[in-house]
Amino acid sequence: MATTNGSDGGGRQPNVLFLCTDQQRADHVGFMGNEVVSTPNLDALAAGGTVFENTWVSNPVCMPNRSTMITGRLPSAHGVLFNDRSLDWEANTYPRMLRAAGYRTALIGKSHLQHGMSADTAVPAPGEPVRWSGRPEGWDTLEHAERYRPDHADLPEIDDFYGFDHVEFSIDHGAKFSGHHLRWALEKGGRLDELDVPYGPDAPVARRDGPWWQIYQPPYDEELHSTNFVAERTTAFIEQASAQGRPWMVKASFPDPHHPMTPPGRWFDRHRPEDMELPSTLDDPLTGAPEHLRRFQRFTPLKQRNFVSPCGATDPDIVRQAIAATYGMIELIDDAVGRILATVERVGAGADTIVVFTSDHGDMMGEHGLLLKGFMHYRGTLQVPLVIKAPGRMPGRTAALASTLDLCPTILDLTGVAPFQGIQGRTLVPVLADPAAVVRRHVLVEDDFPPAEQIGSFVPAKTRTVITDDARYSRNSKGEEQLFDLQADPDELADLSDLDDGLGRRMRDLMMDALIDADDLAREAPVG
Repeated sequence: MATTNGSDGGGRQPNVLFLCTDQQRADHVGFMGNEVVSTPNLDALAAGGTVFENTWVSNPVCMPNRSTMITGRLPSAHGVLFNDRSLDWEANTYPRMLRAAGYRTALIGKSHLQHGMSADTAVPAPGEPVRWSGRPEGWDTLEHAERYRPDHADLPEIDDFYGFDHVEFSIDHGAKFSGHHLRWALEKGGRLDELDVPYGPDAPVARRDGPWWQIYQPPYDEELHSTNFVAERTTAFIEQASAQGRPWMVKASFPDPHHPMTPPGRWFDRHRPEDMELPSTLDDPLTGAPEHLRRFQRFTPLKQRNFVSPCGATDPDIVRQAIAATYGMIELIDDAVGRILATVERVGAGADTIVVFTSDHGDMMGEHGLLLKGFMHYRGTLQVPLVIKAPGRMPGRTAALASTLDLCPTILDLTGVAPFQGIQGRTLVPVLADPAAVVRRHVLVEDDFPPAEQIGSFVPAKTRTVITDDARYSRNSKGEEQLFDLQADPDELADLSDLDDGLGRRMRDLMMDALIDADDLAREAPVG
């Protein structure tokens, strides 16, 4: 239940606006030092809040880390280890706690707490399951795209989705429309043959300037794009909830800038590929790196098995085109964020609204000769941007370590709502009060690929990484290691894992401590 700790002087609970992008690197925003991409609205938000310059994911894959952000629990605790299983319907979340405390709660855009768009990643497990679900059939199909197509007359009735009492999904990426987003675009005059399209070279385009099908300008009006859907429907919710006089929480979750890289209309030409600077580590030979990384590096994006398959930066021109298109998508998001923040001010909620901006993971974008994400524990996929602006808190910047695991307890702390059992993250509120404060000494990153053994994959089934202020150590289930001194080698080029020195011993010991600390004592605890 709510307490008065998070209320303003009149006892009113603060609102919460959670802005989330998908697959945005920490350095792909102006307030983190990028001088090419233009993000004036996000930069203004950062100037009024606290910028966490040293924020890392708990898992570099969509579903596990999104489930972590909403539960405050590691993937090994909440059970979403990969994109092939949905979050347990009974899992406690910060929206559930806020709803119980009297909040209106909404999710607009990409959820990916259920594996609807990732159904093709599920591999049938051999033998009988470890346990049977007592939920009615269909509980984990609320994000299945087919349930929202026009030939389905009735949309699913959802009044409690992991604590959100209102949801409007944008399920897919790029120029592919599904969920409530598809219905919305059709009502605005969009054509089904331009919206419900395949992931592949057969998708209709207005223009394609390079050989990789994943970079193109879509044929529809830019107003129909997912970013504008999220902005319009988020502002509508804020207006409605504010008129009711109740505190509200809304997650505005943009499917971009995740690939396919399809900035619509004028946003496609915001940047010229030839002007994009290639990453300094593009030619990293990955000597001594884990085998799967070297294999990924050799694999051309022109021959991907599917649109999410990790691949190599084998063509510098493709890398430049990818960066240019990604910047266009980010600038459209920034424009949408400006509209949402303007709505918060217009309804008179600016002074009592907590605003969080982050992303679920990053993208290699050519660094170390790699593209996209997946089982690549470099800074490009593991580090994300984070800004928290809260009423009564002075703006600032901090180098304090933070994890996406910490967002759930931080939101509960700021709103004065008591935490629930099993939260493994740590509140970042002390850092909001003092940027020099330290709430954690390390961040643990989990990364599992459960189908690995069943399909005979060369990708390791398990990888664990521990990150400190000065180092990153990774080890996988094949016994392969990487160790980097992040102070002396921020680009992660000189692997020190073969050296039995003080840094190596310290990081291996810390990995053991982190794994012990991550063991979930709330597992199988009494159910509420």
